[in-house]
Amino acid sequence: MPAILHTEGESNTSSARQAWLKKSIGPKSAPLLRRDADAFLHQSLSTPCVSTIAKAEGIWVEDMDGRRFMDFHGNSVHHIGWGHPKLIAAIKQQLDDLPFAPRRFTNDPAVELAEKLADLAPGNLGKTLFTTGGSDANEVALKIARAATGRFKTVSFWDAFHGAGFGAASVGGEATFRSHIAGPLLAGAEHVAPFACYRCPYNHAGPDVCGLACAKMVDFVLEREGDVAAVIAEPMRAVPYVPPPGFWKAVREACTARGALLIMDEIPTGLGKTGRMFAFEHDEVVPDIVTLGKSLGGGVLPIAACVARRELDVCGDFAIGHYTHEKNPVTARAGLATLEIIEEEGLVARAAELGAYAKAQLEDRLGEVPIVGDVRGRGLMFGVEIVTDRADKTPGNDLAEQIYYRCLEAGLSFKISQGCVLTLSPPLTIARADLDRALDIVVNATKAALR
Repeated sequence: MPAILHTEGESNTSSARQAWLKKSIGPKSAPLLRRDADAFLHQSLSTPCVSTIAKAEGIWVEDMDGRRFMDFHGNSVHHIGWGHPKLIAAIKQQLDDLPFAPRRFTNDPAVELAEKLADLAPGNLGKTLFTTGGSDANEVALKIARAATGRFKTVSFWDAFHGAGFGAASVGGEATFRSHIAGPLLAGAEHVAPFACYRCPYNHAGPDVCGLACAKMVDFVLEREGDVAAVIAEPMRAVPYVPPPGFWKAVREACTARGALLIMDEIPTGLGKTGRMFAFEHDEVVPDIVTLGKSLGGGVLPIAACVARRELDVCGDFAIGHYTHEKNPVTARAGLATLEIIEEEGLVARAAELGAYAKAQLEDRLGEVPIVGDVRGRGLMFGVEIVTDRADKTPGNDLAEQIYYRCLEAGLSFKISQGCVLTLSPPLTIARADLDRALDIVVNATKAALR
């Protein structure tokens, strides 16, 4: 289980962080935090940690001193909550039945999960390869695109995140994962500016006024380069940023016209989080390849998937993954149980309903608060942008950090994205009463920052 408190852009030595550690870390947690800092390589957003976890159940995490937090972060893996009993039972049974399979020996859970993903995915997305993490799944997708097109270039977006491997970091655009890598990254990784409706002068003006200049830039680069293998992108950025109407249709048309594949990275947004099984379904497009991960293992085991159009099964004469746990029956069983829970409990529709409710509540209660720039998102992935100037939306990083720690003090954990966006991503299983309690915490902490 990862550390529960992450703030993007926050220094490991920030004054607010140090104040939290001094005030809120109990006597049982402190020794483990010191041991952790001594044992692990230090890196942004991870080590040193700022708390411990002793228990995790449903929407709750609890530290070693008994302090409880509603987890509205969960590294985007906790769609079905922590420790769902059906998932745990399925994993335990699979451990008894078949704990491992060498990749050249197939097994029923692995095949069944691949078949299930083909049934869920729209269009002709029907051929799958499993990996142990989303970064690897995206790199498999890039290999398929090169093999299928005979090209090597990619187009992706600044500020995007596609994983921490060299290939995934090359097509990603977050400075945190690029700035200290010495030497060249993956050749041919071209980047364009992301859609940024919340800072665009044509924001909310409608597609006729908007003109989709951001989408046209993708087409411009595809035309000028002439030999791009794929566009890889997040259908909705998890910061969260929702694309303008028509954006993905325009990009899809550009890819088709220029002979480039469209790869959708659904690792944080897929499997119901946005109120659709796949986030790209909001925009009525079908990619050539989709990657899944994080929540696919139910918040217990690491598994990711690259799902491609059947026509893209062109790599049979060489290895594009060759992972030791490529057909692991236990991780596959976790994926199957997770998908069953999502379907049986109606969690996709629940995310749509509760997400619309939460967004409406925040807009109503924070709409006139001068430090709130936007309330945005889809389903149960939504955010509140904190600013110092509402007119020009100057990022309010310090204010966001104050709000963050007030919320932690009140028992709500989440992350801050882009330095100033309170990013809230609860499990799809959350009860309405718990969601109301969390929204109260955010509203009260935001208004308190004005004083």
